[in-house]
Amino acid sequence: MDDQNRNLLLAFALSLLVLVGWMYMFPPPEPVAPTEQEAAELSLPPAEGAQTMAEADAPVAEELPRVTIDTPRLRGSINMLGGRIDDLSLKDYFETTDPGSDIVHLLTPEGQTDAFYALQGWRPGRDMSWDDVPGANTPWQVVEGDTLAPGQDVTIAWDNGAGLRFVRSFAVDENYMFTITQAVENTGTGTARLAPYSLLSRHGEPADLENFFISHEGFIEVADGTLTEEDYGNVRDFRVDEREGTHARVVEVQENGWLGIADKYWMSMIVPVPGESFTAVSRYVPARDVYQTRADMPTVTVGPGERAEAQTMLFAGAKEWTTLRTYERELGIERFVDAIDWGWFFFLTKPIFATLYFIEGVLGNMGWSIIALTLLIKAVLLPLAWKSYVSMARMKELQPEMMALKERAGDDRQKLQMEMMKLYKEKKVNPAAGCLPILLQIPIFFSLYKVIFVTIDLRHAEWFGVFNDLSAPDPTSLFNLFGLLPWAAPAPDSFLSLIFIGILPIFLGISMFFQMRLNPAPTEPIQQAVMTWMPWIFMFMLGWFASGLVLYWIANNTITFIQQYSIMTMHGSRPDLLGNIGVKKKKKS
Repeated sequence: MDDQNRNLLLAFALSLLVLVGWMYMFPPPEPVAPTEQEAAELSLPPAEGAQTMAEADAPVAEELPRVTIDTPRLRGSINMLGGRIDDLSLKDYFETTDPGSDIVHLLTPEGQTDAFYALQGWRPGRDMSWDDVPGANTPWQVVEGDTLAPGQDVTIAWDNGAGLRFVRSFAVDENYMFTITQAVENTGTGTARLAPYSLLSRHGEPADLENFFISHEGFIEVADGTLTEEDYGNVRDFRVDEREGTHARVVEVQENGWLGIADKYWMSMIVPVPGESFTAVSRYVPARDVYQTRADMPTVTVGPGERAEAQTMLFAGAKEWTTLRTYERELGIERFVDAIDWGWFFFLTKPIFATLYFIEGVLGNMGWSIIALTLLIKAVLLPLAWKSYVSMARMKELQPEMMALKERAGDDRQKLQMEMMKLYKEKKVNPAAGCLPILLQIPIFFSLYKVIFVTIDLRHAEWFGVFNDLSAPDPTSLFNLFGLLPWAAPAPDSFLSLIFIGILPIFLGISMFFQMRLNPAPTEPIQQAVMTWMPWIFMFMLGWFASGLVLYWIANNTITFIQQYSIMTMHGSRPDLLGNIGVKKKKKS
């Protein structure tokens, strides 16, 4: 087999090895079913210098009136029991692409499936008890406002009956950021020492947890510029912290940080005021199957007639790149845009996404934007491709001389290699140049797959017709001739869907077949079989990939075919495409 075909086979074999290893070593598991949650009180933060303790087992108060949350992008309510935000939905996003689909629910009250909520409060000092501060079952009263909306704040209050009055004010902007201001007023005669905190609590793992290694779902924390991501399993494996009394990790943040819990497309994050120190706590309570993140602010001393305030922000919404970037720049929230899981190839995924986002803003269609991005990438790589295809054309010209060298060398492989290297040097040909553009496509492919898989801009992104979600596999199927026959296609999670693939994977196989036939098939039967079957193997392997990624690969194969055919033709080495496919030309009489 000549070096030209060997290089091509090597590149595709490497690609195949990576994809096969990816699919079989890290298969996406079935979603974890929600567990039965035990009815229990919320475990509150510990007192200053004390062991972990739960709130007193007081009976849960009757349902109190709620305060409505109504913004351009959010809908929900504040629970006056504990003064917690535990009911929040995203107006702009729907569960599925089906007409009439419900909007996405982000926060859910305790006692319901997938309970997830935000709570603020105070930790009592040494001379105080948990009864002296508001907790999870404290009945708050509204003192100002009836609906929380941009420009319409809500204030609630609670008096402990022992000289301390607690006030909590809520504000919200037009996107997803809440600002919560906690205040304590000392109307008594003694001095109070207490510390504010802000907490997120999730009961059990979410029912829709994908648990796929390509995207992070779980805890996220930035502490003084250091980003840490922990999935739910890692949090369960935290060492038992003596102060917390449970599995926990405690990090002291000096100036800037934030922490919270993220899903694939949504997240809830506690954001202390930038520039202020706090303690970041991530913990798991096995007895109640509760995951919590908490920001503990420094202790304050409030003398008679004095008032102390503490402010934190709460982000609860979609992981939109532009929104996170705006908060990062305008509010000084360090690395907030990194809440999106850019992965190891962040130096590629970030610019690729930024470019794709810009193109989509111009074209207004994500499918055509992916094709345009492919054209742009191929244009950037054109100088390398040019050298590669010129080298392949020269290698083809050297075939007669290489065959002569093989005949002279016989079985002496060392002599053959030395003679061939001498020939390459004389003719100024690099036999490895043909692999470079193909090898460069591997990190670009994975980076684009990351972008398509984790960024919300691709979720439910339309192209045309039935292609209304480019983050999902091709919805068409051979089973019903792509919708022409009057029966439904196999369910996406069924085995039949792997066999009756859609139209995009078929076009992918065809485009790869023709691209590989730009070069003659190798003479060895094994390599010839690999070259013959590889496109169709890839066709079925990538059938369950996101349709946006398959669209990119089709566009890439098509453009590569045109580039290679044109460049090799310009250098007098026009590929015999029909001959390589096996179509014999009729001789002229």
